[in-house]
Formats: sequence, C-alpha cells, structure tokens
Amino acid sequence: MWSVAWIPEGNTIASGGGDNTIKLWDKNGKEIQTLRGHNASIASVAWSPNGNIIASASNDNTVKLWSIEGKELKTLYGHNNDVLSVTFSPDGKKIASGSKDNTVKLWNLKGEELQTLYGHNQRVTSVSFNADGKTLISASDDKALILWNLEDLKLDKLMKAACQQVKDYLEYNATESEKNLCNKNS
Repeated sequence: MWSVAWIPEGNTIASGGGDNTIKLWDKNGKEIQTLRGHNASIASVAWSPNGNIIASASNDNTVKLWSIEGKELKTLYGHNNDVLSVTFSPDGKKIASGSKDNTVKLWNLKGEELQTLYGHNQRVTSVSFNADGKTLISASDDKALILWNLEDLKLDKLMKAACQQVKDYLEYNATESEKNLCNKNS
C-alpha cells in the first residue's frame, strides 16, 4: 500500500498500491470493493469533498476518476511520466496532479486539462490545495515547495489570450509604448 484516504464522512477508506488496484474498506478494515483499471502501481488516492468521487494517480501516467460505486468515470491523460500525487480542490470542482515529469496539472471534473504548471526541476511528489482553493502547494525532489496563486494564474492566462488577440494591431498600428504592453505576456 502506498496511499490511503478517508472518505469525508469517515466510514470508508480508499487505498492504492503496487497491485495496480484501488481497494475500498469499511472502518473496521473489511474490504468492500476492488477497483481495477490502471496498468501500473497506484501512487496516490483522494476523495472529492462530497465523497462521491475517488481520484487515483498511477505510474501508468494517468489519473482516473471513479464513482463511489466503483465505476470508472474518466481517465485524465496529459502527464508524460508517473503521476505521484492527486488531490481535489475544496469545492470539488478541480483536481491537481503532480508527476515525475516535473509538472503540476490542473483538471476539471470532465477530465479536461485546465493548465500545466512549470517550476520544479525534479519530480513533483505531493500537491495540496489550501482551504479556500485559491492557492496550491507542490513539493518536489528538488527540495522546493512552490505556492501557486491560482487567481494570478487565471489573470496571466487571460492576459496571454488578450495579447494574442491584439497581436496584429500592436505590431502594425500601435505606438512604440503600446507595442510593449504585451511583451511579457505573449
């Protein structure tokens, strides 16, 4: 076993490990169910805040979302190496994953990748949201913790998109001072 997590209401436990499965247990240690679908070891498991979804991170480079009944809901593809950590945002609308590919990825519940966060130069071993979900922290073998202000990341993404839209105007019609408005955001 490499990871274990209590369901928020406290009566069910999820575990994952080297046998490529997620096991659900009752609070007395009786196995309830085994979830199969990963092709490699499970490095991390997490429950959604409402306890309806289980996320599993695997050495098969994926994150899988499961219903509490054990049905595989989605597979999240995007990492290029083992996924070592997974967590839900406090509102349950986002998932963060950390990987041996040195990145953190943010996802929605539809399995769509929202953003890739670069900053570590070695594998990302753990990810966690703060209580209001506006900050994410990641830990890495590079001996660094990075605090990601998710509100700032949204603004950066918006600025990049806006600058891309006005790129031609700035290149051909803007004054010299206006041309520099998007240099750091393009």
